[in-house]
Amino acid sequence: MRRLGSVQQKIPCVFVTEVKQEASRKRDCQQFQVVATESVSPAAVEAQVRRAVATEKLDGTCCYVSVYKGRPHLWARLDRKPNKQAEKRFKTYQRSHHSCKGFLWSVEEDFKPVPETWVPALRVKHRDGHPVPDEHGHIPGWVPVEKDNKQYCWHASALDPDLRAALVLRPRAEDGDALEVVALPLADLLERTLELIGTNVNANPYGLGSKKTPVHLLVSHGALRIRDPPPVDFQQLCSWFRESPEGRVEGIVWHCHDGTLVKVHRHHLGLRWPEGDPSLGERAALVAVGSGEDAVGDRKDSFALSALSGRRFSRLRDMASAL
Repeated sequence: MRRLGSVQQKIPCVFVTEVKQEASRKRDCQQFQVVATESVSPAAVEAQVRRAVATEKLDGTCCYVSVYKGRPHLWARLDRKPNKQAEKRFKTYQRSHHSCKGFLWSVEEDFKPVPETWVPALRVKHRDGHPVPDEHGHIPGWVPVEKDNKQYCWHASALDPDLRAALVLRPRAEDGDALEVVALPLADLLERTLELIGTNVNANPYGLGSKKTPVHLLVSHGALRIRDPPPVDFQQLCSWFRESPEGRVEGIVWHCHDGTLVKVHRHHLGLRWPEGDPSLGERAALVAVGSGEDAVGDRKDSFALSALSGRRFSRLRDMASAL
């Protein structure tokens, strides 16, 4: 099976988009929203999106496994953003020019400070030795997750620092639609990006864990393939999201054969999210922490889910009541 693309940059919409001056359905404080037109973007057409692999877009926060201090390590997404004065200039320029092209940044003066351990994401462009902001005025990047940093405590809860292992949710190879939760060595996840989902991430649409016993899991990007994806067509996608049980997802990410990634989010189509019970939380799941050929071994780990190892649940979200 082909390993699918790593998410290092913001993924563009599969359709040509336009900005509407009305309250965003996605962000409460945003007084505009980006919506899709019915035209497939030229970049998506060139990448042959209709032959791409369609995968579920998850509602979580992006992570990356790479080397830190000589060992495999989990990194959290941290985009470097402009300070208030620079952001005001940027938005004024966008309004007057209806574009961000031609806006000049001073990375040293216009951006908020980041930790010394911060690194720019792969494929971020550089000019004069400095990373260049993207069209949104952000510089995508990563910071290592360290156990003494409370800001990333939920990332850390998906890790066992002694075993250098992570809790991963993935499809079961032997059982079509079922999932499994396993503890994998970080070394097996090197240079992959993953999505952290769980109790304290984005209001927990998948119903994982509880306030008393939080659960946070990592899912490799591209791991959850859509079995019978709809055509890349505006109206047919709208119908699929509204009517198909498999369409109860936040969105779709298409992994094109040339490495291009494009997506569609429900909000692009004017649809609500979450809507009903998301399909991921309704899928059957096996907890297999500490078992399997690629597990971390026989040493005792610190994961709360270890107490459920070997148990099968008819729905992933039912793990919460068993903890």
